Amino acid sequence: MPLVEHLAELRSRIVKSLLGVVVGVVVAWLYYPEILEWLTAPYHQVRPTLEAEGIDTELIVSGIGGAFQFQLKTSVMAGLVLSSPIWTWQLWAFVLPALHRHEKRAALLLTATCLPLFLGGCWLGYWTFPKAIELLVGFAPEGWTNLLNGADYLSFAARMILLFGIGAQIPVVVVVLNRIGAVRAAQLGRARPWIIVGIFVFAAVATPTVDPVTFLFLAVPMSLMYLVAEAIARVTDRRRDRADGRWTDDVASPIDAPGGLDD
Repeated sequence: MPLVEHLAELRSRIVKSLLGVVVGVVVAWLYYPEILEWLTAPYHQVRPTLEAEGIDTELIVSGIGGAFQFQLKTSVMAGLVLSSPIWTWQLWAFVLPALHRHEKRAALLLTATCLPLFLGGCWLGYWTFPKAIELLVGFAPEGWTNLLNGADYLSFAARMILLFGIGAQIPVVVVVLNRIGAVRAAQLGRARPWIIVGIFVFAAVATPTVDPVTFLFLAVPMSLMYLVAEAIARVTDRRRDRADGRWTDDVASPIDAPGGLDD
């Protein structure tokens, strides 16, 4: 396909993606009360506990246009999520024609794997969100009122949820690097201690709280998923080595095999 046709198709895909995002934002705007209720549910869950400890807290918006800006920002973020199947498909529809058949299967399998992992990570982040709120707001002195700005609350929620969702993609990254031959399972095994330490350091730095419980909720699943990805890489390497006719650690060498040098 000529370059001009590629650019025309790219423009078409981008326009369709933007239209999908606009539709998603409009839908999110219409269902803003339900989305807001879902976002603030973790806060309302821990508020009685905080009040029992003598800490009064409220969610607020400030400024004349504060409420409008908060609703617009919430709708845009929710619209991007709602329209993700549209702009993700437009991206793949532009890339897939350039791939071979086996590459297309791998790409579709990769997409089908990423989505549930991402959603599962987001759910875990949302599940730990109340704990993070309780911990951070709990630092307020007894008898004080902690006013939570709506924009800050939304940014904190998005960071918390998306961080867990992105962290859940680690097995996909490892498997992809192994499939393209950039790293082998043996190398992953030797680097395992350092990688797991790096995961814990990343979780401790990236999570917006300072307590060990929250970052462990991120670090432990990431470490387990890395071990699963390493096991998948070992299976992939064995199949690849057998197909190439190479010896692996699990295959007897000619010296040890019957009919070797001792015979």
